[in-house]
Order: sequence, then C-alpha cells, then structure tokens
Amino acid sequence: MRIVIVDDHELVREGLKKVLLKEPGIQLVGEASNATELFKLLEETEVDLVVLDITIPGRSGLDIIGDIKKLNDHIRILILSMHPEERFALRALKAGASGYLSKEAAAKELVTAIKKIMGGGRYISASLAEYLAINFDKELGKLPHETLSNREFEIFRLIAKGKSVGQIAEELILSVNTITSYRSRMMEKMNFSSNAEIVRYAIENSLIE
Repeated sequence: MRIVIVDDHELVREGLKKVLLKEPGIQLVGEASNATELFKLLEETEVDLVVLDITIPGRSGLDIIGDIKKLNDHIRILILSMHPEERFALRALKAGASGYLSKEAAAKELVTAIKKIMGGGRYISASLAEYLAINFDKELGKLPHETLSNREFEIFRLIAKGKSVGQIAEELILSVNTITSYRSRMMEKMNFSSNAEIVRYAIENSLIE
C-alpha cells in the first residue's frame, strides 16, 4: 500500500510516519505540508491512499478531496482531523473520502483504518457509528451550517477566524466580489446578519480551532 501523508505540522507527520513504518505491507512514498506539494507528489508518484489533514494552509481539505478524485478516482483518502467527527465526517465522506479519523485516535486506529479502506470499505470510529445510530431519525445534516456548499462552508470558517473579505479573496485566489456573493448566500441560508453571529455559531459548534 503506497501512502502519502499530508499535514502542515512536521511533528504530526513524524508521529504518523512512526506508526506506518512499523507496519509490513505499507510503503510511505511521500509527505506534504500543503496542497501544492501534494499534487506534485501525485503527478510524479504512484499512490494508493492519501492520509489528509482536513485543515491545511490555503486550501480546504474538502476541496482537495474533490481535486484528488478528479486527478485519479482510484486514490483512497483518509481524513485526519482535530474537529468533532459529528460536525465534519459526513461532509468529508460525501465529498469522496473513504474514512475519517480523529488525530487523538490516530496512533491506535490509523493502521486499522487504512487496511479497512484499502480492502474496499469505509472507516469511521465506533463513537461516530454510535452517534449516527442514535441520531438516525433526527434528520442528520440539518444544522444550519450543513446547508452550505463546501465553498460557502470554507468561507464561513475563514470569516469565523476573523479574516476579512479581502484576505479571504487573496487566500482562495478569488475576486472580492465573488467572496462577497458567497458570503451573502451563506448569511441568507443561515439567517445571520453579522460576522459576530458567524463567530459565535462557529465557536458554539466547535467548527474552528
């Protein structure tokens, strides 16, 4: 199994490498700290699975999932995240990921998750499976932020982190007018009238670090 690790923190990558290098049958073929490095690797190297931090500089992990799939639909993706599973896992799986694993559980569950995914399955933790079972009849995904498109959700999180429209436009390489339009649609969907409401909602729902 040829694997690439993507995380902007070197200490995290080193910890994951220690876990993977102990496992027979797993070959670590590269590591990246950002999307540019990742796609350079994918163009130059045969890869079976990408272990991807959902939050890396300059790009949304959700967007990266889609781009990987466009490049090569056979590449499997395991998302690693510090975010609560019930807030992000379903969105990541819908975007095309094959599994979602919290960083806290990575040391114990990473190899298990990889083997299940490479065997053709999907991986979620036991705690998330229990959450889904308990909430099966409660219209999952109907929280206000779950109505947003991936791009609207990305802009929502950047605003919640205190970034201006101009800063977001520069980071996402989009025009200010485009960001303003996305913000307006997002505010309408969530019935918000100010950035302060966005910040409060994001904090209350653990959607930002």
